[in-house]
Amino acid sequence: MSHFYTLMKSPVGTLTLVASGKGLTAILWPQDDPKRVTLPVLTRGDDHPVLLQAQKELGEYFAGKRTRFTVRLDFAGTDFQKRVWRALLEIPFGETRSYGDIAARLGKPSASRAVGAANARNPISIIAPCHRVIGANGALTGFAGGLGAKKRLLALEGVRP
Repeated sequence: MSHFYTLMKSPVGTLTLVASGKGLTAILWPQDDPKRVTLPVLTRGDDHPVLLQAQKELGEYFAGKRTRFTVRLDFAGTDFQKRVWRALLEIPFGETRSYGDIAARLGKPSASRAVGAANARNPISIIAPCHRVIGANGALTGFAGGLGAKKRLLALEGVRP
């Protein structure tokens, strides 16, 4: 299956959006580790309908006009990773959860570290809001876009960590 990409300027840097025929597969950060998200060969696709929709929705989010996304998603990962990433989609705008909260939600209360590892590999940052996951003590923890971007996204949602 072919994968397409486009670049989007945003308040947190230039994002690389990637889509397949099934949906959005990745949002990558300017300084992203190329090993974090494995991708096939990409073709420039500025007019790809999924990428156009993702850009529109992300633009509305950054402008403070959108709290939920509707663009189709196409997660690629293990079954456990996909469960974690789907759990991220359930965290409401303007709220945070801990890794332990997500592990408990998945019925695996002792799997906080595994949840953290899956969270770190979340390919669709912002839309699958891994920035809303914080440490059990309320501290900000690692984020592929950097802690500055995480703070900015949380502040956009009215969260003061």
